[in-house]
Amino acid sequence: MDLSGSIALVTGGGSGLGEATARRLAAAGARVAVLDLSMEAARRVAGDIGGEALAADVSTAAEVEAAFEQAVQAMGGAPRVVVSCAGIGTASRILPRDGSLTTEIFDRTIRVNLMGTYAVMNVAARAMASAEPLDEDGTRGVIVNTASVAFEDGQIGQVAYSASKGGVVSMTLPAARELARFGIRVVAIAPGLFETGMSAGLPDDIRGDILKNVPFPSRMGLPAEYAQLVQQIVENSMLNGCVIRLDGAARMPAK
Repeated sequence: MDLSGSIALVTGGGSGLGEATARRLAAAGARVAVLDLSMEAARRVAGDIGGEALAADVSTAAEVEAAFEQAVQAMGGAPRVVVSCAGIGTASRILPRDGSLTTEIFDRTIRVNLMGTYAVMNVAARAMASAEPLDEDGTRGVIVNTASVAFEDGQIGQVAYSASKGGVVSMTLPAARELARFGIRVVAIAPGLFETGMSAGLPDDIRGDILKNVPFPSRMGLPAEYAQLVQQIVENSMLNGCVIRLDGAARMPAK
């Protein structure tokens, strides 16, 4: 798919991986709607790239639907590229020392990371399916979802987070197969440890232990590298129904 002149929508676009992606797609010629929980953050990024700022809580389907409608009206058409970067990082043991139940944390993590991703994909697919094909292959759109390497090697305390990202991974192939008849591709990226607001609060000792397990390059990933892969997925039509680990060959330690 040619990004030049295309309409794109990025959730979590006000910071981190989403911000880098919004900027990369805009630099490639796309018109970008920046959706974030914070309207202030969305406006900051959208203002820099000449895009449209939207605010929504992705865990609330009605807000996602309203944001898409606003994007279609403001940009004169349905987004053909939709990237889900909105998410939360949580840490909670099944059996914490205080003996408290942690089901509320688990529920919230699933609602934002998994249900939120599904809601965005659901609304995006509906909008794309009714649009005209863009090429001789019948392409109507591309959906890129964000998983995590935690889906395969989650650490202690990441049961909720790993489950949420594992759900994103598990949706990828069946979603791609279902939406193929509409000319919509679905791909997931599973990043390792990246320099984002979510990782900024990691204690130095934990960060160091994790980086020991990154063979090469032995450093944290850069949001720009995630954004680069998003662009490559959009532009390469044969990438579909797959999960791409973006992690420098890392395998996370148990804790």
